[in-house]
Amino acid sequence: MGTETGIRRLASRPAVLVLADGTVFRGAAFGARCVRTGEVCFNTSMTGYQEILTDPSYAGQIVAMTYTQIGNVGVNATDDESSTPWLSGFIVRELFEEPSSWRSEASLDTWLADAGIPGLSDIDTRALVRRIRDHGFQNAVLSTDPDQQNIDDLIDQARTAPDLAEIDLVEAVTCKAPYEWTEGTWPGVVGQLPGLQTPESALRVVAYDFGVKRNILRLLADHGFVVTVVPAGTSAAEVDAIGPDAVFLSNGPGDPAAIAGVPETIRELVDRYPTFGICLGHQILGRALGGTTKKLKFGHHGGNQPGKDLHTGQVAICAENHGYAVDADSLRAAGEPVEITHVNLNDQTVEGIAHQTRPVFSVQYHPEASPGPHDADYFFGRFRRMVERHKAGDAVTGASIAQEG
Repeated sequence: MGTETGIRRLASRPAVLVLADGTVFRGAAFGARCVRTGEVCFNTSMTGYQEILTDPSYAGQIVAMTYTQIGNVGVNATDDESSTPWLSGFIVRELFEEPSSWRSEASLDTWLADAGIPGLSDIDTRALVRRIRDHGFQNAVLSTDPDQQNIDDLIDQARTAPDLAEIDLVEAVTCKAPYEWTEGTWPGVVGQLPGLQTPESALRVVAYDFGVKRNILRLLADHGFVVTVVPAGTSAAEVDAIGPDAVFLSNGPGDPAAIAGVPETIRELVDRYPTFGICLGHQILGRALGGTTKKLKFGHHGGNQPGKDLHTGQVAICAENHGYAVDADSLRAAGEPVEITHVNLNDQTVEGIAHQTRPVFSVQYHPEASPGPHDADYFFGRFRRMVERHKAGDAVTGASIAQEG
């Protein structure tokens, strides 16, 4: 039997989270009635729980929120970052069952139930976060089914669950066929920031969908790009047939080393097209340029991460969601003319890279962050300028555009 911790037993439907190390958290169930396994992580954002829930980068994970009150604004279709929540389970300290927002279309409880995602509330989330922080990522089982809560059985399930590093999660979340994206930011939502003035000249970008967030696509459209979204397995020849002015590499879930063949395709494309990558796209680009990636102890998940620009010395408060990082030493050893442009000030991990002879750059964090912070959204303007200048015949590179700030 494992070690049990919690706040109190509730009269409502019971739920239990069992970690692979035997730690047990008992609380109240919400969402779907089921049993799901996943890798446990925590997110430190105070807002944007719906955007977190619908971020495909969380596929295969059970997400715990450190902010105490979740569900107070309900959910609405406009704020979705993808077509469905992809995570395996959701954990909160206190659930608001009756939302208070004029934009709300459903309660968080009902919405997760309809999506088949289990939720756990009324546990000591601080104790859970400390466990992950001190001991690192581990698998767990979340059961909201009272008939399937034998602790010994659940511990066995957690310990025998597959390692996410062994699974190509991108294959599950990527689109099945190419499609066009035209929507800009926040259409028809009263009180939100207006979209940018779209440039008169359109540029076509092929956006690789490794688990792309909709706000990335919105910002590309705002900056005058005609966006063709393609599946993760799209070949370089298929991209050539579209005839883009640039290539974008999206965010996504899991270990970049598990995505077979994609870095080799991107290696071909960076020789021909200006390229910009975010999050998993940044990691894939790093591997395409000869580097390796490594798993972090508990990752970076939240809207309060400090990212430093090594050219300007400026620090942006960034939204991040990743469990892997590009290894700086491996990039240097590869011999490719690539410079590190940004670092995370908490642990000095690589947050941005730029090529010194090609129009190619990437960032680990999320400049499209929805709902925020927006400190880093200038990267989309930088990408637009780089593509325009490359198309005009200028000898622009990722490093030179980074040095301009």
